[in-house]
Amino acid sequence: MDAFLRQPLTARIATSGPTVRPVWFLWEDGAFWTLTGPWARLFSRVKEDPSVALVVDECDIATGRVRQVIARGRAELVPFDVPRGRRKLTRYLGADESRWDERFVHYLHDDPGERGTMWLRLVPASLSATDLSYSVAP
Repeated sequence: MDAFLRQPLTARIATSGPTVRPVWFLWEDGAFWTLTGPWARLFSRVKEDPSVALVVDECDIATGRVRQVIARGRAELVPFDVPRGRRKLTRYLGADESRWDERFVHYLHDDPGERGTMWLRLVPASLSATDLSYSVAP
């Protein structure tokens, strides 16, 4: 499961409402980490009700590979730290920050206290991994 979650896949996180949105994430220290802040509805939704569900999956019809990880629990908003932010963004955008879109660079170099950038951290209360892969006929 750890190897699967180290891939730069997109997760979808669901909050009360229900509202579902795609997010980039970092799986680290037994938790899912994603960026948020007062500019995002995710931030206010989690402040109102921290119960969330998150799914990371892949489906490749050419190979028949279908795998998923589903996590549920109570998310918390914690202060942003640049080293973790760099690790997260590097996995999706590559190591060369000069090639990143400027809005991603801002996460690392803006003052999080001023902008309000936070981590949404989800330590799963439940975590399941399922392999639904199938054979593809030649």
